Amino acid sequence: MYHHHNHQYNICCVSLLIFLLLATLSPLSNSNQWCDAATGYGESECRLSQSSSSSKILIKGGTVVNAHHQEVADVYVEDGIIVAVKPNIKVGDDVTVLDATGKFVMPGGIDPHTHLAMEYIGITETIDDFFSGQAAALAGGTTMHIDFVMPVNGSLSAGYESYVKKAKMSCMDYGFHAVVTKWDDVVSKEMETMVKEKGINSFKFFMAYKGFVMINDELLLEGFKRCKSLGALAMVHAENGDAVFEGQKKMIELGITGPEGHALSRPPLLEGEATSRAIRLADFVNTPLYVVHVMSIDAMEEIARARKSGQRVIGEPVVSGLALDDSGLWDPDFITAAKFVMSPPIRKSGHGKALQAALSRGILQLVGTDHCTFNSTQKAMGYDDFRKIPNGVNGIEERMHVVWDTMVESGQISVTDYVRVTSTECARIFNIYPRKGAILAGSDADIIIFNPNSSFEISASSHHSRSDTNIYEGRKGKGRVEITIAGGRVVWENGELKVVPGSGKYIEMRPFSYLFDGFDKADANYLSSLKAPVKRFRAEY
Repeated sequence: MYHHHNHQYNICCVSLLIFLLLATLSPLSNSNQWCDAATGYGESECRLSQSSSSSKILIKGGTVVNAHHQEVADVYVEDGIIVAVKPNIKVGDDVTVLDATGKFVMPGGIDPHTHLAMEYIGITETIDDFFSGQAAALAGGTTMHIDFVMPVNGSLSAGYESYVKKAKMSCMDYGFHAVVTKWDDVVSKEMETMVKEKGINSFKFFMAYKGFVMINDELLLEGFKRCKSLGALAMVHAENGDAVFEGQKKMIELGITGPEGHALSRPPLLEGEATSRAIRLADFVNTPLYVVHVMSIDAMEEIARARKSGQRVIGEPVVSGLALDDSGLWDPDFITAAKFVMSPPIRKSGHGKALQAALSRGILQLVGTDHCTFNSTQKAMGYDDFRKIPNGVNGIEERMHVVWDTMVESGQISVTDYVRVTSTECARIFNIYPRKGAILAGSDADIIIFNPNSSFEISASSHHSRSDTNIYEGRKGKGRVEITIAGGRVVWENGELKVVPGSGKYIEMRPFSYLFDGFDKADANYLSSLKAPVKRFRAEY
């Protein structure tokens, strides 16, 4: 696979070099950067396309779908913004017209959970950077993602600066969450800076990965309190890290060193316990909570119980947990088995169906991917010890297709619900709606044209990630993203990517989303309900 891509990459670079010699245009002076970024693409895809730069687009005759409404209408786009959504829009000759008759016109997907260019415990880095990961996303109909800023030696500010550099090659819009791994006055102050100056409105706490990024309950409580005061959303990776550590030792002692040991060492009850603990501590502080990658019935039922009682808890399943089971981890081929290693693990058959049902009933609200790709060479670092296999799977390119096939084609959710769980609810939770997540006048022109009568097939040989494996290898299904428009430009059409490094924008996200509505009143009611402190008199004896 790599030989093939490198050959095409060389052709691409030679073509660009010839073009530069002929044209000597200064705007293309970063062509080497472009070619470096484009490693892994076919010859036809590694090019700057003028056809994608039209600032005026009319999408004609499609069924426009928003989270709460669908209608047959035209969509007119100018300079990256949706100008009008109504039937029979008339335009001049300078407008690119796209026929969407018989197709759905929907907001581009927003992936709330990705790890691009992420260092893995100081040993290696995810194979997809901000360019290749985003290019893959665009080919799959996702037009924005929110990535996790990992701190540098505990420093959020240093981590943020590092990620600003990593994102310079972005070809679509993106936002940031920040990860908190230690606690002191500096970190507390940095959280305020992130929220008030850097456009970050969410912080993630790892309850797992003992000895690396795991935090204890004391830190979790401090973090939750700080999130509440800043109007930022607290997010948790919910597994009991101490128990996982014990589970790993137990498997090694039993001689189970392969990828199956990964799943066996961190069973669903440990995810359920941590989810329950995080939910109760968030309730104690009285702040909203977002549980990332809900992978098991155990965790889902804790979220269901909390939501039923009126607590503000968001549950995010990821595509792998919805669509796959853990049987791949028992594959006799190490590379095949290792590609499925992620945390929490993909679960036994039955969990996925239950998570699908929870998503369809609103117990879980939006779908992420936890796209965190390592190639087979990187995964092989744990050949003799599953604890050393880098954790992570692909999904940023496959999410929109697999969710459609799994949830809509099966009749579990409507087309409007599909828009809600893949785009709109994410935009609402992270306070960027209706700029994102909607086909409305004034919204950003991040749009997909989706053909429900077409079909897709997934393979590592045709995907756009730099990884040489794909956990959905060979999967076929109905529905296909035929055109992706990002920032008002056609970036995916006729199976061809037309992307420009550096064209993506950082989207600042303001604090105090709708999830915080009413918390001030609830706190006031709590204080008035205490009947305390009691005024007592000291008896004279």
